[in-house]
Amino acid sequence: MTPVNGRLCVKLGSRFGWLWAAYAVSAAGTWLAFDAFALIALLVLHEGPAQVALLASAGPAVGALLAVPLGPWMEFRRKRPVMIMADLVRCAALLAVPAAHFLGVLGFGQLLLVSMVVAAADLTFTAASGAHLKSLVPRAGLLTATSRFESTTWTATVLGPPLGGAAVGLFGPVVTVAANALSFLLSALGIRAVKGTEPAPPREPGRPRAADLLDGWRHLLTSPELRPLFLNTVLVNGLIMAQAPPLAVLMLGPLGFAPWSYGLAFAVPCLGGLLGSRLARPLAARYGRRRVLLTSGVLRACWPVGLAFVRPGVPGLVLVMAVELCLITCAGVFNPVLAAERLERTPDDRVARTLSAWSVSTKTGTAALTALWGVLAALTGPRTAIAAAGVLLLATAPMLRSLATGRPSPASVPPSPAGPPPSR
Repeated sequence: MTPVNGRLCVKLGSRFGWLWAAYAVSAAGTWLAFDAFALIALLVLHEGPAQVALLASAGPAVGALLAVPLGPWMEFRRKRPVMIMADLVRCAALLAVPAAHFLGVLGFGQLLLVSMVVAAADLTFTAASGAHLKSLVPRAGLLTATSRFESTTWTATVLGPPLGGAAVGLFGPVVTVAANALSFLLSALGIRAVKGTEPAPPREPGRPRAADLLDGWRHLLTSPELRPLFLNTVLVNGLIMAQAPPLAVLMLGPLGFAPWSYGLAFAVPCLGGLLGSRLARPLAARYGRRRVLLTSGVLRACWPVGLAFVRPGVPGLVLVMAVELCLITCAGVFNPVLAAERLERTPDDRVARTLSAWSVSTKTGTAALTALWGVLAALTGPRTAIAAAGVLLLATAPMLRSLATGRPSPASVPPSPAGPPPSR
């Protein structure tokens, strides 16, 4: 660490730089190909809404279930080879789509299978990369690292879909899938460039024990610090995403918004994610992580209820953009602080299992709530479903009340000068 303007600046090093570059290129590919499978199903295979909904929900949900035994499996292996393997699996699975299309044999079943495989590989990569990050970066630099990842995600979110939409218009959705596959290949090469030897896993690789399968959830549910964050995040993320299909139906249907204005309503507010991720570290340094998590966590759940009041025309467009901007800015602050807190609150020999359990729960919870809200919207109308999700989001605030008291976060405890043992 070196002093800059009276503050300590943590140097993350070139090895983190390669990891960050790998993450950036894969995030760019993912958002460039945003909704590519749905577009292929609609425009290439001429499937109906039921098949598109199945693709959006069943693929990630089954992929999450497939990833359950992978958490214990990767815990006791070096993480960089697992990350490279996950990238190559995603690359190969996605390349099979344009190859089958070129040969004239692409079908809906293949799209569904590929979405499952990619979802399982996504969760595997996320868990392995979190464990690897904890060993790669000094403890004092974790929030800086997670903030950079958060900024990268929101940058890709802002730029990717518009560029991907242009590419779909020029070349078709299959081309964006090929570009996404290439991004995972480049990510694997970037991770390969992270030199040095990883710390040895906590025990020799072997067949996962039955107890290992639930150990991630056991840690999350018995930790007084992580349990409220875990349960709150699963519920809040699921309810926010459950609003999306009814809102799309409402805006593109009865309210008469054009597709370009609908896309604009969600693209521009993503700039708030950039702002929030930039504010996360200074806010945590000034007020402490617990207060930042409590404040931003509560605030991010307050805005979505406003979407129930959207009206036609410019006022409605402005309302949606304002709500999304406030929501995404709060999430941009909350997410990197949460990621750093989660890593520091988890023992080194449980990181992969804990992150895997967290991701599996979030994915399956989101899929279940999205499906449930689809039924609710069909029975009561989209506006009622949006309002119901918004009201329930307001009710999630008390889940974080324990953050107002209790033990200080690791960020408020001076780290040891050397931090964790560095990777060699």
